[in-house]
Amino acid sequence: MSVKALLAALVAVVAATLPSPAAADDGSRLVAITDQRYDNHAAARIRLLDPDVADWGSAAAQRWTWHPTSNNGFGGLTGAWGLPTDVKLRKDRAGAYVAVVSDSRGLAALVTYPGGRRVWGVNAGAPSNPHSVELLPDGNVAVAASHGNFVRVYTASQGASSARYTQYTLADAHGVHWDPARRVLWALGKTELVALTVGGTAAAPTLTRSHAWALPTSGGHDLAPALEDDDVLWISTSSHVYRYSKSRDAAVATYPLATVKSVSSMPNGQQVRTAPKAGCRTGWCTDTVTFRGPDFTRTRPGAQIYKARVWSSRYR
Repeated sequence: MSVKALLAALVAVVAATLPSPAAADDGSRLVAITDQRYDNHAAARIRLLDPDVADWGSAAAQRWTWHPTSNNGFGGLTGAWGLPTDVKLRKDRAGAYVAVVSDSRGLAALVTYPGGRRVWGVNAGAPSNPHSVELLPDGNVAVAASHGNFVRVYTASQGASSARYTQYTLADAHGVHWDPARRVLWALGKTELVALTVGGTAAAPTLTRSHAWALPTSGGHDLAPALEDDDVLWISTSSHVYRYSKSRDAAVATYPLATVKSVSSMPNGQQVRTAPKAGCRTGWCTDTVTFRGPDFTRTRPGAQIYKARVWSSRYR
């Protein structure tokens, strides 16, 4: 074997042993976490982790990380980063994978995956406290902000810095999720789940309330699809977790779980949840993600995890 061929073979062997970014299909088990850093905002990261690796502190568990920098196109916006609140894997209009991200310090962003390059980004304002984010089919981005009491659709389709938006007022807005079957944007507030119709054009969108469901308990917090059942959405409030049936317009399962910050499920039905843990730096963070069915936990030492998301590009 020539030296050149030997080197190529060695490179291939090494590459095969290294963790690599991975996009999710319906059977993926990867989970993304929003790892905040209350005292050192620059150290905050989106981390993609593998639950099949027991030690989440190891390099083998981590498949991908991201944060905004000048080098990946976010010069001027890095100050709006440090308390990431949401991340979702999606596909853009061309079918390429992208990640959509929000941060309490103001950032709303759309980046290539796994490249991490800026597609779009704005500072929605730290006082508004962006809590959730979603990519719409036309390339625009929806943002829910709890202190701002709004759901906005930004015209991200119009350019990397496009800051134009339309807005719907929703008290303590915490979650947004696009429903491709019903073609509505679900939004979760303090006391209700609303379905918003997105109208107008990509350059000049509109939002119209088309339906609402009163939450059984107050403090709506997280909203996510149940990937094992197209009809079901997960909803968490201050005191409970619900499985909401879109066709029945009702909760079909109720769990007495308080202060759940994120809840979702994999295509096999396994639940993925986060809740505050004593000893974490803030009153809303944890270093541990809980899995149910099968049951286990995964801990990343020193992390300040707010939400954990199943890494799937499926809206439902």
